[in-house]
Amino acid sequence: MQTIAKYIPDELDRRIIAHLRADGRASLAKLADALGVARGTVQSRLDRLMETGTLLGFTVRVRDDYDAQSVHAVMMIEVSGKSTTQVIRKLRGFPEIQALHTTNGNWDLVANIRATSLSDFDRVLREVRLVDGVANSETSLLLSSV
Repeated sequence: MQTIAKYIPDELDRRIIAHLRADGRASLAKLADALGVARGTVQSRLDRLMETGTLLGFTVRVRDDYDAQSVHAVMMIEVSGKSTTQVIRKLRGFPEIQALHTTNGNWDLVANIRATSLSDFDRVLREVRLVDGVANSETSLLLSSV
């Protein structure tokens, strides 16, 4: 099995990533112009960032109020024993979990959840709590963004 050496992004890579965070649809020409480098340089840097796993992909961001009917929540999760890796692997399979973070303190993981309805949200909570290794959880609905 071939292992890929850990790639450490340099200043240009960080600038490319910053521009993509602001506009993930920016063309190579637009990025090159904004960064003052050749289009080929941007392409090769993006290829390397993807190959090394630094960039995992491109996505769409929407306003918090785009889908007013969806349910947003934060779930704090306690993991039993040394099963954190297995729990994370399982939780990554939930499309409703928008982000998953490790943390310190009383909780081991924090999950950002978005569900299409309260009944869908209830189903997700039940399924997360049934994951082997999840010992306890506490969930707070997000009412508004300020």
